[in-house]
Amino acid sequence: MDEISNPKSQRPQPLNVGTSVLHTIQTTMDKFLSAATIDAVYGPPIREGENIVIPAAEVVSSAGFGLGAGSGSEGTGENENTGSGGGGGGGHVLSRPVAAIVISPAGVRVEPIVDVTKIVLATFTTLGFMVATLVRMQNTKPRKLSGY
Repeated sequence: MDEISNPKSQRPQPLNVGTSVLHTIQTTMDKFLSAATIDAVYGPPIREGENIVIPAAEVVSSAGFGLGAGSGSEGTGENENTGSGGGGGGGHVLSRPVAAIVISPAGVRVEPIVDVTKIVLATFTTLGFMVATLVRMQNTKPRKLSGY
């Protein structure tokens, strides 16, 4: 019988999770950390007459990973369990402008960039929670004390 067609000759190989997984995680983390370099936070200086403007940004990176591997008891024949494994991950990089550093003959000043949309959304969210809490408090009936 040919060795390729004989399932008994093909012993299950241990799952080499260590090296490949660590390499994948390291590569992914390198990509995420490269987003948080000084070049990503501070833009190139822009000269406008006697003034120099340096844009500044907030850079946030987040990542998550999950891995798993397992093997069952060795079966016989076609029911032989060779084990399996898997993993997954994901992440997000967010960058948004937060300030402009202005260097002029009069001195250096930092001009914050205000995100009006974010402030409006935060205001409406807070008001929504306050209204929901007040409605819930008004709809709650006080407990009657028995025995008094």
